[in-house]
Amino acid sequence: MAKGPNAFRTISEAAEELGVPQHVLRFWETKFSFIRPMKRAGGRRFYRPQDVAVLNGVRTLLHSEGLTIKGVQKLHRDHGLAQVIAAGLGANGAANLDPDADYAAPTRPPARLDGETRARLAFALTDLTAVKSRLDRLLEQG
Repeated sequence: MAKGPNAFRTISEAAEELGVPQHVLRFWETKFSFIRPMKRAGGRRFYRPQDVAVLNGVRTLLHSEGLTIKGVQKLHRDHGLAQVIAAGLGANGAANLDPDADYAAPTRPPARLDGETRARLAFALTDLTAVKSRLDRLLEQG
């Protein structure tokens, strides 16, 4: 019988639901102070539904959005726990991220261009520059 939506989850159940290994959940607890499952005697963890929602947000931000651990920490510090949870729900999660903020997402090396692509881009740039010059002149004329 499946647990209800409001039932507490063990670490194995939470890990299975999120699709990550248990050791990852333990590691995230060390990196994110806002992840605090209930602990019973003996240290056994129980995750409330809101804990699972937070973990889902962290997973989404790290794995899908490409943020680093420091980036998620900064997002939480700047925008609060609701933003982390929203990212996991997909509802206004990534859409509410400030595009000008530095969330320390990993940078990708620039793509290498072959000669033909480079030439086409150079031609397009020349054409766009000429169009911009014409528009600037029209705006000056008023």
